[in-house]
Amino acid sequence: MSRSGGDGTAALERAGAETVKRAVELDVASRFQESLVCYQEGIDLLLQVVKATKDEAKKHRYRQKISEYMTRAEDIKKHIEKEKQDGKYHKQIRIEENATGFGYEKLFHEYLTEVVSEVWVEDPYIRHVHQLYNFLRFCEMLIKGPCKVKTIHLLTSYDEGSGRSQQMSGLEEIQQSLRNYGVTLNIEFSSSIHDREIRFNNGWMIKIGRGLDYFKKPQGRFSIGYCDFDLRPCHETTVDVFHTKHTKKM
Repeated sequence: MSRSGGDGTAALERAGAETVKRAVELDVASRFQESLVCYQEGIDLLLQVVKATKDEAKKHRYRQKISEYMTRAEDIKKHIEKEKQDGKYHKQIRIEENATGFGYEKLFHEYLTEVVSEVWVEDPYIRHVHQLYNFLRFCEMLIKGPCKVKTIHLLTSYDEGSGRSQQMSGLEEIQQSLRNYGVTLNIEFSSSIHDREIRFNNGWMIKIGRGLDYFKKPQGRFSIGYCDFDLRPCHETTVDVFHTKHTKKM
């Protein structure tokens, strides 16, 4: 094996060991969803080591370790699935101040399976222009699939100032635009709504501390992050994901 090949294998070994170590730490902390991802990534790295190395003793040692990690990963998968079935699943994502890479697709895509046809959005702050655009972007994500959404329920609150007419006209325009795609938007208003949550009829519920409005104002209309929310800095907030057997209706 060339020196460069040996260096590459050593780098894979280090990366695999570090990733698996992180998986075990998350596993011990009962952060099973994150632990599963790390186990899967670590296993993939160690499989590359086995493929690259010519040391038979090392191959045998890593194959044993990989087998152990695969067994644990399968156990975690079963545990997560049972929690989903029992309605006890909970995953928490912490978005740090000024963090990027948290566009709506990043947060919601894995929960938008093909069976999703109905969505409930409870957010008191779909009022101002930028908040209306947030909701529009969320709706665009739903339209792109892979889910086949037919109905969206929005529960929000009225703008208490002079912007109510703009709020109403904006929501009506979104409603009409969705209708062109075969999607019905039902809008209700409440003066007492405080909670912010989004629910899908496949049982997933996502609660974001700041609702859909967790992005910072862009530096300018022609600055990076103005159009692509993955590149937009965020306010600090917490995202809690739950799975229930039945999504409640409003």
